[in-house]
Amino acid sequence: MLQNVQIETSGTLRMPEPHRRPTPPAPATRPGDYVELTVHFRCNLECQHCMILESMHWLEPADEAAFQALLDENARDRRWQGLILTGSEVTLRADLPDLARRARAAGFSHVRIQTHGMRLADPRYCRTLVDAGIDEFFVSLTADTAELHDEITRVPGSFAKTLAGLRNLDAIPGVLTMTNTVVTRLSYRSLPGVVALVGPLRNLREIHFWTYWPMRETDDLDLLVPHPEVAPFLREAVRAGWDAGKHMEVKNFPHCLLGSEAAALCNDQSELRIDPAFWREFGRNGFHQCAYRAVCGSQQCLGINTAYAARYGWHEDILAPLPVADAAPAQVWSERGS
Repeated sequence: MLQNVQIETSGTLRMPEPHRRPTPPAPATRPGDYVELTVHFRCNLECQHCMILESMHWLEPADEAAFQALLDENARDRRWQGLILTGSEVTLRADLPDLARRARAAGFSHVRIQTHGMRLADPRYCRTLVDAGIDEFFVSLTADTAELHDEITRVPGSFAKTLAGLRNLDAIPGVLTMTNTVVTRLSYRSLPGVVALVGPLRNLREIHFWTYWPMRETDDLDLLVPHPEVAPFLREAVRAGWDAGKHMEVKNFPHCLLGSEAAALCNDQSELRIDPAFWREFGRNGFHQCAYRAVCGSQQCLGINTAYAARYGWHEDILAPLPVADAAPAQVWSERGS
C-alpha cells in the first residue's frame, strides 16, 4: 500500500522519504556484449501494448542467410558474448533448439530468448532449450494477477502458463531469468505486486519496467498514463526489487521523476538486427524531447515522446533538469550504421 504520496495542485510530485537500502544490485549482463536478431514474427498472444502488433504481419524475420552471416561474423571477430533471439514469439519456431546450438558453436557464450513464456510451462521443453544452449530467458509478465495479465494478453490462461514457466526455469541450475512488464494505464498499479510475485525466484536476476512506447505520434490505444501518476508505484516497485536483491531497470521514463530511485533508469540497448522497415515506424514518436533538454545533464533520459506530449503536455512545471555530468549517452535502438 502506498503511504504519504501526494500530487499537489501545482503539479509538484511529493514522495515519502526513502528508506535506507544497500547499493542497487549490478546488472547481470551488459547490453553492449549482446546482439539481437529478429528470427520470428508470429505470436499466439495479442498483448494490447505490443509495439509490433500491427506490423508483425509484414515485417520480415532474418532468413537463413542473415542468421548464418551473423554467426560467421561472431566466429571471426568475437564481437559479442551473447546472442538474443527475438521478434514476436520465438518459441513457436520448431528449430529454436537448433538455432541455439549453432549460435554456441559460433562462439556465443550465452543465448537468450525473449518470450512470453507460455511454452515454458512444459518442464521438458524448458530442459530441451537449456540443453541446446539457451541459458538466459527474458520473459514478459504483464501484471501481477491472472485476471489483469490475461486481460492485457487477451488469452485466458496465459498468466498461469507464464508463471509456471518461470518456476520451471527456477528449478534448473545455471539459468538466468529476467522479467519485463510494460507500464501502461492497465498495468502501472500492479508494479509493486509484480516484484512481490517474482522476487522470491532464485534464478531471477533482473526485473525490467519498460514504459509503453506508441509506434505513432498519437496514443490511439489509450494506454499512456501521466508520469506523475505512475511514479509512486514505479518507485515503490524499484525499492522492493532492490530490497529483494534484484537488479531493477526502468526504460522510457523521465529521469528526474525517479528521485532516489533514479539509478534504475537505463535506456541502453543491444544492437538490434531487424527488418529495416521497422525503423521508419519506430522513429515516428520522437526521442530526447524535453523543455529542459538543452540544460539537463541526464545521459539516460529519453525525455517526453510526441504521443505523450500530445495527450498530457510537456510537464514543464514538474520536470527538472539534472546536473550536467561527464557520461556517455544512452545507447538506444538505432539502425545499424546510423
